[in-house]
Amino acid sequence: MNTLARNLFLGILTTMMILPFTSSAKKIPFLTSTIAPAARGYVKVKKDKNKNYVIQVHISYLAEITRIQPTKQTYVVWMVTDRDITKNIGRIKSSKNASNNLTGYFETVSSFQPTKIFITAEVDESVQEPCEQVVLATDRFWE
Repeated sequence: MNTLARNLFLGILTTMMILPFTSSAKKIPFLTSTIAPAARGYVKVKKDKNKNYVIQVHISYLAEITRIQPTKQTYVVWMVTDRDITKNIGRIKSSKNASNNLTGYFETVSSFQPTKIFITAEVDESVQEPCEQVVLATDRFWE
């Protein structure tokens, strides 16, 4: 009986140690931008319990949208899926933090597996095709 309890304990302990590694988020940095060179950030992507992808975008030192030339109204987040489809997944909400740096955050859930995330400056947040003015982009991941 003692051996059974010990093996059960070891099995549970092993599962608890492996589980955090299998459900951990993949952190992908944005590449340096020529349009907003001071902007820095990263994307976190992880699968949730429903096998959807939770996508979080974190940005700092983002230029005010009105400083982008030609003048635009909003930053839009795009996802390239594993089926090579480009989708508008929302807009960045920016604010000034305590050190007066413009920061942005965005989070969404998708049933599609992302392979690339990029941000454009747009006139309208509901656009269905990205403009050519890519502010930030990741390399391709999960190919």
